[in-house]
Amino acid sequence: MKIDLTNTTSGKINAALMEARRASGSTAAGMVLTLVIVTDEGSAYDALKAANDASREHPMRTLAVIKRAGRSPRARAETRLDAEILVGSDAGSGETVVLRMHGELAAHAQSVVLPLLLPDAPVVVWWPDNAPLHPAQDPLGSLAQRRITDAVTAESPVGQLAQRAQSYTPGDTDLAWTRITGWRSMLAAALDQRPSQIVSAVVEGESYNPSVELLGLWLTNRLHVPVERVVTGGPGITAVHLRTKEGEITLDRPDGLMGTLSMPGSPDRQVALKRRETSELISEELRRLDPDDIYATAVRTPVDRLHEPANAETAAAERVAREVSGAVAAVTSPDAETVTADGSEKKAAKKAAGKRGTKEGA
Repeated sequence: MKIDLTNTTSGKINAALMEARRASGSTAAGMVLTLVIVTDEGSAYDALKAANDASREHPMRTLAVIKRAGRSPRARAETRLDAEILVGSDAGSGETVVLRMHGELAAHAQSVVLPLLLPDAPVVVWWPDNAPLHPAQDPLGSLAQRRITDAVTAESPVGQLAQRAQSYTPGDTDLAWTRITGWRSMLAAALDQRPSQIVSAVVEGESYNPSVELLGLWLTNRLHVPVERVVTGGPGITAVHLRTKEGEITLDRPDGLMGTLSMPGSPDRQVALKRRETSELISEELRRLDPDDIYATAVRTPVDRLHEPANAETAAAERVAREVSGAVAAVTSPDAETVTADGSEKKAAKKAAGKRGTKEGA
């Protein structure tokens, strides 16, 4: 069932919702929370589709807030609220209200949303894109127990993580963190099966993907070892390597579908690591409404804690510099032996010094 209301009010919307519920034969709401989606016309369809799919697991009232402040002075002066109400199969397992706010009303969205919240039920606010700098201080964000952002939609995803760390308030979370739940579970399970002392780690993934950084920061906090960040072509996170004294534990997912878990002394195993849809990510976040302390610790860790490998030219230059410095050290101290980064001994400088000394003595 679909109901269109033009130039309406929150009271008329509530009355239309109750009438639609009676018409469908259901007098009780039967919903567990209110999800407020703050978006624009371009992203509204995908966000509402994800919310409707998630509502099959979490019956809820979905309020989509679309602000149309207007570009011209005349449009900004026109204050109007239009609503589109969806119930029944069109709204998943709940109710959906699309609120289009025109003119100055767009700056006071909380006054429209507040009367439409389900009584005595948690409130979650989700910004699919264009999230505010301080979600908890936003007028709509202040109404919620849980605030969901998505750093991957920002112009600078990694820079967005720094902003999320600066503005973090208990109840904040980001879908970039939700996307790595499967990776964290698999890596934790691998270490439970084979307890080992980790000496270093490598996280590989595509550039400008905040989930790769968050996974590396999580490993840094939990393992207290240096973590290297390697850029690949993707999709998403492609591999994680945990280096131990017994060998390397590797979780590799080159195609974004299936992963391969390799551990020393064990056969390789295929694991399910499919990249999930937005509806699955939202469903996961709605399962818990308490603050996520692990996310808070990870996002507050500076991204510069991750080490990036040098490129080929820089690595070659550093290798030549090490060899030259080693040769100089060998000439200065003939009994000294130079050891390269791979552990091989370089005795050429020592032999050269020895031959020169023999000629001088003759």
